Amino acid sequence: MAGGQGQGHPSRRMFLRAGLSTGTAIIGAGGAWAAGDPANQPPNVPDWSRYLGDGVAVRAYGKPSKHEAHVVRRDVEWLTASRESSVSFTPLHELDGIITPNGLCFERHHAGIAEIDPADYRLILHGLVDKPLIFTLDDLKRFPRVNRAYFCECAANSGMEWRGAQLNGCQYTHGMVHCVMYTGVPLKLLLQEAGLKANAKWLLLEGADAAAMTRSLPLQKALDDALVAYRMNGEMLRPENGYPARIVLPGWEANMWVKWLRRIEVGDEPWHHREETSKYTDLLANGKARRFTFVMDAKSVITSPSPQAPLNHKKGFTVLSGLAWSGRGKIQRVDVSLDGGRNWRTARLDGPVWDKALTRFYYEFDWDGRELLLQSRAMDETGYVQPTKAELRKVRGVNSIYHNNGIQTWHVKANGEVENVEVA
Repeated sequence: MAGGQGQGHPSRRMFLRAGLSTGTAIIGAGGAWAAGDPANQPPNVPDWSRYLGDGVAVRAYGKPSKHEAHVVRRDVEWLTASRESSVSFTPLHELDGIITPNGLCFERHHAGIAEIDPADYRLILHGLVDKPLIFTLDDLKRFPRVNRAYFCECAANSGMEWRGAQLNGCQYTHGMVHCVMYTGVPLKLLLQEAGLKANAKWLLLEGADAAAMTRSLPLQKALDDALVAYRMNGEMLRPENGYPARIVLPGWEANMWVKWLRRIEVGDEPWHHREETSKYTDLLANGKARRFTFVMDAKSVITSPSPQAPLNHKKGFTVLSGLAWSGRGKIQRVDVSLDGGRNWRTARLDGPVWDKALTRFYYEFDWDGRELLLQSRAMDETGYVQPTKAELRKVRGVNSIYHNNGIQTWHVKANGEVENVEVA
């Protein structure tokens, strides 16, 4: 690790001692804490302690607090041609831990959300198989099932940043990623049920939406860790995430995770359909393109502080939080920089560190109130190190909109505001 600045991590004991010695002063220093209704603050009895609240029948499913109504997926209207072929972004800056709530998982549609009656749902498996099969949803649920947490990232995540800092918010630069616990049947069990011909090498996955989304999948991946999933975080898939069943391809670009899965054809070569020729190929500076760039390389982002999550205190003990992930395996380490990459410190990984899942990292430090240039870089268990944007551009140019995993920089100003910038 490059030389640090001698700050190190402030001890928790010192922080607690400082808080006790200053009484309420440490709390009152933050702008967010200074707001509110004094009548509801100590030593007064607050309003919510005086009256009965809603009963269980009123909130049968359950909703977040009304004070968290701003924590929602958001879109950028000018980014795509229509609402039916568009994207919404996960509010990463409002979340902690590694699991994304179902209602906040980013959306990417090519023909809007297909609304499918589960009683009418059928999955066709045919082609180079011994026995073509048609599965109902109940059929899928009768197979042995597994529960696995994986990240799902659109290949175009951070795509607007190839030519420079564009969108001012972690939600918009990195929000096309989520991580949930999927429940489903390993795809290899369905293929075993049908029986594969000797010349079987590829699969064609087709969705039931109006775009008939299709992608070619190597058989090796299908027999490895691919799932036909029907639940996320315990409940059935949300319609926008492929209800009643979708493909889950751990570590691979989300465009291949075909939603509303209706057909699997087994063949001996890739199909080269629209989404793997004119789209989802990485255009290089010389006019050629990389194709079949399935794997999402190691990436990270500081979620707080960030443009939508500014610092609300002037100086003192500060918790930096972020996410890291890799399509090649587990995250092994994350370093953070406070000065634009000149000096690096090792962050603390917290919570489970799972294969091909989001990993949460923290770095605690005493902020002296000066401007910061925050960066993070992830390393995975294969030894791959997240590159800078300059390193990426040197190899691939700026014509692509896919697979941008370059290091992100946030400029923290003295007043706590944060801006998306780049450093030379």
